[in-house]
Amino acid sequence: MTNDKEISIIGISLLRLLISIVLSSLLGITLGVLSGLNKNIEMVFKPHVTLLKTIPILSIIVILLILFGYTYAPYIITFLMLFPLFYQASNEGVKSIDKELIDVYHLEKHNIYLGIKYLYLPMIKPYLFLAFFQSFGLGLKVLVMAEYLSQTKNSIGNALYIAKVNLEYDFVFAWSVILILITLIVEFKVQKYQYNEKQI
Repeated sequence: MTNDKEISIIGISLLRLLISIVLSSLLGITLGVLSGLNKNIEMVFKPHVTLLKTIPILSIIVILLILFGYTYAPYIITFLMLFPLFYQASNEGVKSIDKELIDVYHLEKHNIYLGIKYLYLPMIKPYLFLAFFQSFGLGLKVLVMAEYLSQTKNSIGNALYIAKVNLEYDFVFAWSVILILITLIVEFKVQKYQYNEKQI
């Protein structure tokens, strides 16, 4: 489990996860902030976000595999599972901002871009930090499940599938340990970063 092929498989799966996190965070944060600022926008997106949070993951995976095939389905599935995390985090973060701070800002400046950059994003940073932290663990599980069911080439999910079919349970166990270690390493790095931020 240490040769170049396994390392490549891990790298490709993590790259898929990173792409999905970046895309879901960009859209989720943008729409979440806008929804927090405007109730009409929130009314439009809230039912859709609620649907994504409640629909069974397996149902989404099967439907998207049929529609998009094994190449793109893992990205789309992971994106749809992570989008509600970022949307809800940014939406709740904006709503939690002290109204007095917003009033003071509006008295001095009226540029919405500067407001988002210097007021809203810094204030909702703890919410977004938690969302990014949760997105990695959830995203990794969803991605590997999607790769497993779609048998995506060069993926951890496909490696698990092949090991199961060939009754190579030692490889199944090894891949499971690798997934746990990856999650623990990321969790340690995130907590270390969070601690350093508090010390500044």
